[in-house]
Amino acid sequence: MKATFDGSNLYLKQDTSLYESGGYGRPEKGGLRLSPEEGLYLLWRKRIDLEGYDFSGLLADLSREPGFFRRYLVYRDLRERGYALQTGPHDFRVFKRGERPGKGQSLYLIRVLAERDLVDFDRVVAEVATAGNMRKQYLIAAVDDEGELTYYEVKTNHLAGSEAPGAAATVKGEAFGAVVLVRAAAAPWLETEGYGKPLDPELTMLSPVEALFLMDGDRLTIVQQESPLGRDEYHAVAAATDGELAEKVVVYTDLRRRGYAPKTGYKFGHHFRVYGEGVKHSLMLAHAIPSGTALTMAVISRSVRLAHSVKKKMLFACVHINGIQYIEFARIKL
Repeated sequence: MKATFDGSNLYLKQDTSLYESGGYGRPEKGGLRLSPEEGLYLLWRKRIDLEGYDFSGLLADLSREPGFFRRYLVYRDLRERGYALQTGPHDFRVFKRGERPGKGQSLYLIRVLAERDLVDFDRVVAEVATAGNMRKQYLIAAVDDEGELTYYEVKTNHLAGSEAPGAAATVKGEAFGAVVLVRAAAAPWLETEGYGKPLDPELTMLSPVEALFLMDGDRLTIVQQESPLGRDEYHAVAAATDGELAEKVVVYTDLRRRGYAPKTGYKFGHHFRVYGEGVKHSLMLAHAIPSGTALTMAVISRSVRLAHSVKKKMLFACVHINGIQYIEFARIKL
């Protein structure tokens, strides 16, 4: 088939057979308008001819737009896997296998990113919401420097659960800098409810987020050298050694109120490993980030790979003024 090129799109005049048979392009004025990715793919597959251009020549022209080549790699990969797809509303709209535009439903909305591209979490939350409103799954297709593709499903995870009732008891702790020590015999409920770590048979050590949560619930009072230490004073001491404490406290509090027991996730490179009620092994890794944060795909990839290797979900907890959005990234095979 003979195609024309206007510098942006390719056109097939008076022929819509590629749309009807394979879902390529969009019918327009009795012919077919092909997106740049579709046109280059069809030229590569020798399904169309374009006067004055071979594959390399057209690729050279289209590659003047930053990001085109990686979008083409994703388009080609999905087509070769048997999917029909169209551009938009993000980068691509992908149909169920065996279905196509005009005769079927799209399943995925895909955003294409390079390995060093920044992922703006506020934008991701908005795009996942858009996909959800359209009843689609939101995916990120990450393209590395060697052209290898990895697909990630992204979900805003509204965690279920409700806070389990705790013991109606208050205990006194002593602060040594940011560390708080409590007499174990005075508060056996700490171990039962998953707080702290034994320092020795007599003393339990609380982390700053645990201590602040218990103080906020009126279940812990703190003294320092026999003088009472208020919540704000203790927070200032702990924050002096932890610039991420504010976000961590918000996320820790939210997880506790949902019935989860967070513990430090330092060994996994994240803020928390999260246990469910009655579960011996942690279910999730959670990392607290303030609104407006952007991380590279490479950082997210490392986090997801690690979480998968230890059989856990990977959640980024975005702290907003009006609440927390838990964003889950997971590799997906298409």
